[in-house]
Amino acid sequence: MNDVVFLSPWLGWVLMTGLSGLWIGLGIYWGRKSKSFEDHALAGRNIGLALGSATAVATWVTSNTTMLAPQFALQMGIWGMLAYSTASIGLFLFAPMSARIRALMPDGYTSGDFMRLRYGQTAWKIFLVLTLFYSLTWLVSMAMAGGILLNALSGIRYEYGMTVILAVCVIYTMRGGLYAVIGTDFIQSLIILIGVVVVGFAVLQQVEMETIYANLTAEKPALLDVMFPAAIIAVFNNLLFGLGEIFHNNVWWSRAFAFRQGVGRKAYTIAGLIWLPIPIAAGFVALASGALGVPVPSPDMVGPLVIASVLGEIGAVAIFVIVFSSLASSIDSLLAATADLITEDIYRRMWRPGATPGQLKKVAQMVTLALGLGTWLVCLPRIGTLATVLFFAGPLVGSMIWPIITGLYWKRANSQGAISGMVLGSIVGLVVYFQIGWYVASLVGTVVSMVCVIFFTVIQPANYSWQTLRQGE
Repeated sequence: MNDVVFLSPWLGWVLMTGLSGLWIGLGIYWGRKSKSFEDHALAGRNIGLALGSATAVATWVTSNTTMLAPQFALQMGIWGMLAYSTASIGLFLFAPMSARIRALMPDGYTSGDFMRLRYGQTAWKIFLVLTLFYSLTWLVSMAMAGGILLNALSGIRYEYGMTVILAVCVIYTMRGGLYAVIGTDFIQSLIILIGVVVVGFAVLQQVEMETIYANLTAEKPALLDVMFPAAIIAVFNNLLFGLGEIFHNNVWWSRAFAFRQGVGRKAYTIAGLIWLPIPIAAGFVALASGALGVPVPSPDMVGPLVIASVLGEIGAVAIFVIVFSSLASSIDSLLAATADLITEDIYRRMWRPGATPGQLKKVAQMVTLALGLGTWLVCLPRIGTLATVLFFAGPLVGSMIWPIITGLYWKRANSQGAISGMVLGSIVGLVVYFQIGWYVASLVGTVVSMVCVIFFTVIQPANYSWQTLRQGE
């Protein structure tokens, strides 16, 4: 995939082995507290502000942040760079929502619990199909990024790098559940933040802004055009995609249930403030690629390649460690949250309502393993770029924004609106994805869903009792 590498394969394997051993060791250490299913899924519902903020930052600084943000900038210029930063708005808005979720469902486990109790069985099952499909897509995009990174930096084969990062996360997530995930996230967030700051300043020392501007003006003037239509649309599309990702996904709901009372609002707000400048800094690196004369064989490789080209072996090692940490911090969170969703909403609710906490924990561990194996099989043949893979699920997550928001705050919202919004929003958005492009699909899916939810709420308003959520079951 890439003819120019910046680390020797043996050094790449040494780094990969060392980081893998570190995360497995730390995950097992922190996971020793995981005794029951509630410990495994929600870390005892006792996560404080420091760990809560760190896990939110680390989970949201995915490989997509460090690799897709540069790709956006390379393809869509300054608007593309800013588009990815709008994902921070999802964290800001979820801050009060997490407090609302915890107040309405003090004993809740998953986002699926909410959809079942709020809208009924049919909406719940549709939601499970959509959110599980999205979760697999997110897992695939991150596993792909692991293989791409190792190949771009050291020439290690894509299949090997992808396999290792998945295996590492599966091992410690199976062992320690959310305790292991949040504990490793804390260290990973520190590595990511320090690394991004150091690398960003180092790149600025190597190339002047005037040189970058002159190169873009001569070679790619559209990237500087503030009226670039596709890029402007991408801003709103990415904003809504980010909102949909956070609002519906059990990664974020499980943390709302796991944080101590009153912590969620503060933790998500702090995480949003910390995360906001990271994609802007990552995007700037891509805009410097032309001025630096860095060949870019694939747009999703541009970030690692520019940093490694400018800073040599030290830069290659730094970006390796940063992205490996960001991959682990997101893959483990998604594995844990998705396994808990399948265990709670499918295994217990649909099949074994009498399962004991010990049985549920064992099932969650086996589901984690199955998710890892399934993702590995899908990733073996590399499919598309990170953007095309990830944003295929955009219409699906966009279609779930309005059912979630209205379900939390509007008593009159009903199941007809939620069902039609999720189904029609997904279908129309996917049609747009194939007929126009990924950069507009989430926007269209969200708008269609909004119209459906509001229409049915107005013509047939419900009068939902919030006490139903508090009572559960």
